[in-house]
Amino acid sequence: MSMSVAEDESGEEVHVPGEIDWQMLDKSKFFFLGAALFSGVSATLYPVVVLKTRQQVAQSQVSCINTAFSLIRGEGFRALYRGFGTSLMGTIPARALYMAALEVTKSNVGTATVRFGLAEPTAAAVANAAAGLSAAMAAQLVWTPVDVVSQRLMVQGGCDSTNPKASGLRYINGIDAFRKILSSDGLRGLYRGFGISILTYAPSNAVWWASYSVAQRMVWGGVGYYLCKGSDNTTTALKPDTKTVMAVQGVSAAVAGGMSALITMPLDTIKTRLQVLDSDDNGSRRGPTVMQTVRSLVREGGWMACYRGLGPRWASMSMSATTMITTYEFLKRLSTKNQEVLT
Repeated sequence: MSMSVAEDESGEEVHVPGEIDWQMLDKSKFFFLGAALFSGVSATLYPVVVLKTRQQVAQSQVSCINTAFSLIRGEGFRALYRGFGTSLMGTIPARALYMAALEVTKSNVGTATVRFGLAEPTAAAVANAAAGLSAAMAAQLVWTPVDVVSQRLMVQGGCDSTNPKASGLRYINGIDAFRKILSSDGLRGLYRGFGISILTYAPSNAVWWASYSVAQRMVWGGVGYYLCKGSDNTTTALKPDTKTVMAVQGVSAAVAGGMSALITMPLDTIKTRLQVLDSDDNGSRRGPTVMQTVRSLVREGGWMACYRGLGPRWASMSMSATTMITTYEFLKRLSTKNQEVLT
């Protein structure tokens, strides 16, 4: 589905590069380059994820800056990347699942909605929402076990002093953590929080991709107005340069990411606690339930405790969304079979 922004009485039009469809991609190049590009993105943003996780597990409210200084002072800079190897190894197949489900669903649903007679903006929003929903559900099959292992490693070293209910097991590395969790809790332990992860990420992704589609059109409307007003050309269409295209995509992604972070923050805090903390009921190592986790959070700091780590998560999701979408769109351009379609 292409997008163009028409402006003023002169009939000038701003032509935005059309959507690159799943059928237009070289799949081997798409997945190989995607793994490399998103590994770099994950490495850049990982320290923020560690700080967010530490804040969510802590029993008292501590600022992000204090958490960072305390972590570095007590455990060194390496602590900011604790569990990164596990996260990276899991991210590659999870991202592959995510991107495949996203593009296949977007292509099929987009085609179907247009056939049903929906206007292009509505069809694009519906297709993006459905794609985000299916992509998140597919990726959680891999991401949930990776989250459980990497988050256990993230809080190790600091959780004993901040939360007596945090897992007392010590892990040498990701493989050791995987083995010990599987031994003590079984496969269920690796998928702890899977249900709430779906409830967190599936709607969040649907809202994000739909919001991104709408925000992009709104931003392009403003950019188109500016470009057309500043141009003396009344006979040919205006074509924005690559920097303008990337800037619009980045701003739209940041807006969508920030709103998704705010809406889903309580669910993310509950999910993180379910995956990291152990229940001490009757001395059992059975994980806490959702209601036990909610009650514990409310006792510790009221309902606002559900928003611990909002600052890092807001920053992480906004930066991640901006970086991800510009990287993703760049990846799709690189992976297109026929480069002429981009002109």
